[in-house]
Amino acid sequence: MSEPVLAWTDQLAIGHATMDNTHREFVEQLNRVGVAPDAGVLAALDDFIAHTEAHFSQEEQWMDAIEFPPRGCHRGEHDKVLETVREVRKRVATGDVQIARTLAAALAEWFPQHALSMDAILAMHMTEIGYAPQSPGNSAPPRLPLL
Repeated sequence: MSEPVLAWTDQLAIGHATMDNTHREFVEQLNRVGVAPDAGVLAALDDFIAHTEAHFSQEEQWMDAIEFPPRGCHRGEHDKVLETVREVRKRVATGDVQIARTLAAALAEWFPQHALSMDAILAMHMTEIGYAPQSPGNSAPPRLPLL
């Protein structure tokens, strides 16, 4: 079996259990794309796209719920990644499977920086304001006192 394009390590963990679990899954899905045999690349890419759409949507819902100030920039990165992944999918569907491996390698370079900066800041902010979306019934953040 080929080497993974990105190995999960504790250095990728940001200390937010829900995000860390989702990020582990992201890395697993990315690695499946990177090591899939030619005949399985499209299916692996489709699984990766479905996971990534749900992953990014979850973070964006949290950012909207807490009115996270830099959400536009964060969402912009998500949008660019999804746009690229969808374009790659079109090319894979026409037989260019190598581009999926190139994409996996590029995302393996992008992801650690994104997770350890943008996602870590989001996690820190959610913790600071007491927003724990994984808790039942916690659909809105607590109101902060006015200064």
